Amino acid sequence: MSVTRREMLAFGMLSGGAMLLPLERSVLAAGQNRIAESALPAPFRVPFSVPRVATKVKSVGTTDYYSLTMREQATEILPGFRTRIWGYDGTFPGPTFDVQPGRQLVVRQTNRLPASHPVLGYTPFTSVHLHGSPSLPQFDGYASDVTYPGSWKDYRYSNLYGSRTLWYHDHAVHHTAPNVYMGLVGMFRTHDSLEQSLPIPQGSYDVPLVISDAMFDREGQLLYDDDDRSGLFGDVILVNGRPWPVMKVERRKYRFRILNASISRSYRLRLDSGEPLVVIGTDAGLTAAPQPVTSLPHSNGERYEVVIDFAKYAIGRRVTLRNSSPRNNVDYTHTDKVMAFDVVSEARTTSKNSVPNVLNPNNAIMALTPTATTPTRRLALVRQGGQWTINNLTWGDVEDSDYTRVLANPALNAVEIWEIHNDSGGWHHPLHIHLIDFKILDREFNRNGVRVAPRPHERGAKDVVNVGENERVRLITQFGPHTGTYMLHCHNLVHEDHDMMGQFRVGLGGYDPITTAPARPLPAPEF
Repeated sequence: MSVTRREMLAFGMLSGGAMLLPLERSVLAAGQNRIAESALPAPFRVPFSVPRVATKVKSVGTTDYYSLTMREQATEILPGFRTRIWGYDGTFPGPTFDVQPGRQLVVRQTNRLPASHPVLGYTPFTSVHLHGSPSLPQFDGYASDVTYPGSWKDYRYSNLYGSRTLWYHDHAVHHTAPNVYMGLVGMFRTHDSLEQSLPIPQGSYDVPLVISDAMFDREGQLLYDDDDRSGLFGDVILVNGRPWPVMKVERRKYRFRILNASISRSYRLRLDSGEPLVVIGTDAGLTAAPQPVTSLPHSNGERYEVVIDFAKYAIGRRVTLRNSSPRNNVDYTHTDKVMAFDVVSEARTTSKNSVPNVLNPNNAIMALTPTATTPTRRLALVRQGGQWTINNLTWGDVEDSDYTRVLANPALNAVEIWEIHNDSGGWHHPLHIHLIDFKILDREFNRNGVRVAPRPHERGAKDVVNVGENERVRLITQFGPHTGTYMLHCHNLVHEDHDMMGQFRVGLGGYDPITTAPARPLPAPEF
């Protein structure tokens, strides 16, 4: 079932009376009812935890079947409080998928969320996006292909993309930010024979870190304040749903898959010891070679795989992961801290405990090179009249066109350069392009005509690019493997919801993302 902005306005779901009062309450609550800092846990006291691994329902041939239920759950995030969250299977983050080579997936997503948001008052329809997957249009989590409470949908994933770190999250039209903020997020890891042949950390030494931020009221419930649609910045940093946790580690190398799942906050990560973070993977998988960096800028929706070598530290040493906040974030007393690592023992095993000089040199996207005939498209990210726009268009314009208006229509397998402009001085925009991976060619600052090479941590295939204040970034990509309609948007989810999201169409035809595989009412049949 689809829902349009016009329908939402008609029912008072966006700016009418049914929505206005709860929104006013939420903004006032953030200023008047925020929990005192003294009631928050001290950093590095709460034990670290790893999300559970998703469990298969059954397997048939090369296809594995899973079932997740989106539901409300009271869970302990702040010690001593029970916080209402919305989670896949009632957990935050949701279960981690570990997908082995050659396996395809069917994931049944059932929406059993309550009839309305506890504060904002809207009906929590959902749409699940597997971020980083070249999914068919009807399984991509198209924003207006929604599943209402009491309904279900099967998402089919072909696993065409090799080893990489993906994540799944809600993508429902105009409510993505609050739905994700409530907890609808999880990690999704795929593996291939190349990765498994390398000596890099694997198994229990391959650790997901889902980083987000939040603010809470005096009762320990989530507060939502997007500061006039500019962004939501919490005073508590969460890792895998735990505030500033501490992890016990052995004296050996660990691989961390770091996801920035914050609604708006970007990070600049570093170790307090000064030792490097060794980047071995970007959004779209392993890089050609490792890239040691002393600090790691990390915008919304990006994933980086980094290796930290704890063999350099004596038993008893505490190492902390810090955040030197980039521009245009709102910072609080402890938002400069992320988590701690306590070195507690010698390594139980030194298998899979090195980083070779060559990792993945044959990524097809990274081999793309511009030529004199490569076409260039330009996209301008601008705020106009309180709305965030792409080339002066919003998702409302897409809806008003009956979903026909597109920002681009590249041919299947066409290679293009996209030049993204952010000529504002006050905002950064992490732009996510669905379906495809891309290679960052260069950046230009302050419209000075001088292009500089990608930063060391960006020298791998990506699907999110952070376009900073007064920056212009050029990307090169090849469009495929599917025809059809896909979204692109700012991954500051407040900007996406209001209304910096558009669409492009690859080739001619393709499945309709709304009507091909619509959600259905419960009960669902058995697999």
